[in-house]
Amino acid sequence: MQFKDIIGQESVKEQLRKSVREGRIPHARLFTGPSGVGKLQLAIAYAQYLACQNRTEEDSCGVCPACLQFSKLQHPDLHFAFPIVKTGTGDVVCDEFVGDFRKLLLEKGYFDLDDWYKAMGVETKQGMIYEKESSEILRKLSLKSFGNGYKTMIIWLPEKMNAVCANKLLKILEEPPKDTQFLMVSEQPELLLTTILSRTQEVHVSRLSEEEIAQALETKLQISNTDAHDYAHIANGSYLKALQIAEQSADTSKYFNDFVALMRNAWLVGQRKNYSALLDLRKWSLDMADAKVGREKQKAFLQYAQRQVRENYIYNLQHPEMNYQTSEERQFSTKFAPFIHSGNVEQMMQELDKAERQITQNGNAKIIFFDLCLQMIVLVKK
Repeated sequence: MQFKDIIGQESVKEQLRKSVREGRIPHARLFTGPSGVGKLQLAIAYAQYLACQNRTEEDSCGVCPACLQFSKLQHPDLHFAFPIVKTGTGDVVCDEFVGDFRKLLLEKGYFDLDDWYKAMGVETKQGMIYEKESSEILRKLSLKSFGNGYKTMIIWLPEKMNAVCANKLLKILEEPPKDTQFLMVSEQPELLLTTILSRTQEVHVSRLSEEEIAQALETKLQISNTDAHDYAHIANGSYLKALQIAEQSADTSKYFNDFVALMRNAWLVGQRKNYSALLDLRKWSLDMADAKVGREKQKAFLQYAQRQVRENYIYNLQHPEMNYQTSEERQFSTKFAPFIHSGNVEQMMQELDKAERQITQNGNAKIIFFDLCLQMIVLVKK
């Protein structure tokens, strides 16, 4: 992975290149920042830049033997540690999952912990970096360097280390083997031991600009400029979040139509303007409760509805930069937002949250959604 492959973060790239040019290479760096902004990608690009045999002032060459090995994440001096899940009673180390980790990195580029759990097939469990990993880290870094350069250990989400592993890693950081570097990538550095923090040089990776994300989305997904900017705005600086929003756009469009139908018909019934709207609400509740929809999508809709209630309430403040909606959602809000105010917003959120919890607890979906319709009639009328 080269610096040119990474979206934005030009100041961080230059900081890393400059340290190499000036020969100031700390044995441990800590990349911090929110999810989906390129921390792991920067760590890999930096490691490749160091290993490259023909690097320029701007980037690795991409064609030397070292770069070609890095392009497959299989350079013998590049090692990974990351959260894993025990599937039995014995010890487990990251090497047992490293093939899946490389595959996810190469295929998706940007991903989060949920994506990694899905790749491992353990979505309902929590991962950890176990005690035995510290011994593996020391063993790998004690080996002779393949290319007479740096041996690099990239630790993704070091805050997931258990206490024993963290303390053993601290000892390695205090007396690192020769020509080694630790590149730790963290989203919650406050969970790390303060003694580990004190032995690393922090590299803060900021949120991306909307324009950087929008351009990347247009190039990668071949979507319209309007959609790209909508997704980029909602993503709040995370390219990964923008990708997820784009991938879910078909579902989101349906959720939007369902939300509009619920609120419009609830308003019509409350204002006694159209009695057939009550029948429409009844049909809406039955459609939402249909087993074919499934509980996961029912919950997803209710979460979406809660977000839209919040966004419509904020819309009334007349600060567009504070609204995270698509152009279609904003258009609906121009007329609907006045009906979401301090007198009903909290109750609406409570009713939607209650419905979500009841669906999670396998409640009767027909009763839950029809009751939600009746509550919305009363609340929209306020």
